[in-house]
Amino acid sequence: MIPFACIPAALPPFSLARHADTILVVEDESFVCELAAEALLDEGYRVLTAADAEEAEAILSREHVDLLFTDIDLARNTNGIALARSARRSLPRLPVVYTSGGRDGLSAAEAVNESVFMPKPYRAAQLVAVTNDLLRHRG
Repeated sequence: MIPFACIPAALPPFSLARHADTILVVEDESFVCELAAEALLDEGYRVLTAADAEEAEAILSREHVDLLFTDIDLARNTNGIALARSARRSLPRLPVVYTSGGRDGLSAAEAVNESVFMPKPYRAAQLVAVTNDLLRHRG
């Protein structure tokens, strides 16, 4: 397994990636973050990671991101719902995938439009399939 510790990670520029898209994984549980990032890296995506919404917003301000995958309840009393809303103000068509181990879903009022909710525990293959589908069908 690749040690991420939820710091920004990316494929080397010389790699033969199958996808040119960048995924931002926002997860405060380091092991879960590592598993998600590794699954997406193995699929050929460029992956950036953050442990909370503040780190994620800093990444979004300086990096091009094609999909946001975020836990809802994050460290330092931040949350993925507010993060997604903030990200969509700058990137209105940004695909968003929410995840949570403490919820069965999100109401339409809570989630940004055209987002997806994936409950924990999820399989790496599910994350990859949802990511591939969302990026294939975007705008």
